[in-house]
Amino acid sequence: MEHECGTPVEQARVRAGMTVNELVSEMGKAGAYNAGSLFKAAAILEEMLSDESTVKFFGLAGAMVPGGMGGIVEDLIRDGYIDVLVSTGANLTHDVIEAIGCRHYHGSEMCDDVELFEEEINRIYDVYLPSQAFISFEEFMQETFGEIEDGTTISIAAMCRHIGERLDSGILAAAAEANIPVYCPALQDSMIGLQYWLFNQTHKVTVDAFGDMNRMLDACFTAERAGALLVGGGVPKNYIFQSMLMTPKGFEYAVQLTGDRPDLGGLSGATLDEAKSWGKVTGKAGAQTVYGDATITLPLLIAAVRERIGR
Repeated sequence: MEHECGTPVEQARVRAGMTVNELVSEMGKAGAYNAGSLFKAAAILEEMLSDESTVKFFGLAGAMVPGGMGGIVEDLIRDGYIDVLVSTGANLTHDVIEAIGCRHYHGSEMCDDVELFEEEINRIYDVYLPSQAFISFEEFMQETFGEIEDGTTISIAAMCRHIGERLDSGILAAAAEANIPVYCPALQDSMIGLQYWLFNQTHKVTVDAFGDMNRMLDACFTAERAGALLVGGGVPKNYIFQSMLMTPKGFEYAVQLTGDRPDLGGLSGATLDEAKSWGKVTGKAGAQTVYGDATITLPLLIAAVRERIGR
């Protein structure tokens, strides 16, 4: 009866000097739990990134930039591995903060938060961000918004590009240089949104919240094939999936990195199989969810796949 069970589990062997891809391959030989899921996700992502006919969507949610993951996304853009980026406003806020020379700092979740408040330090789990950073951020944003002529109507993606063109590093800067659209459907739910509100108390610049939908839908309709790498869920995941839902097609590649449970009904934990019931992901798609902390799974996944691709 053993032959009916499938491939045997092999004991992983870890040695000094292993590459990341070699480690992920050993995890795949073991094949159990999320080690196996990461190995399967690497195979799907390798095929997706290697396929020049595939339009590559990237969804960025969660506090990834404060957690030090922004550089990975920036490099993927610069090296041509992202065609469409959809992000939360918070990640773009922290991207700007880093790009203007402010820093996030290693802290601790074991702390006195009232004391941190009195010391003007903001906490994101075990990452600290001094309030002074937001003073510099406000100065930059007000100056940047001030370069937009009164009476102008601008889409959110155009605003993101406007910001990125005035930065030398980071996600928005890389996207502007590469002419990659950055969509942020919930931009107002961020410090960038609050800074725009402040700016618009004395100026008349209109942000068209629906202005990006034509270009986003065009990318979905015209894609010969489409793939998505989703870090977290929320608005970026839904915006990417709902846009493809409007077409007669679905994503043929999908990899999701999440720490959320599917049984609570939230989109961030919803499985990619569930997405197939909507037609967002095709029935024959290469699709894999990896459960875990994305600050661990994302760098492992990208390092292994880039090693395989060779750049």
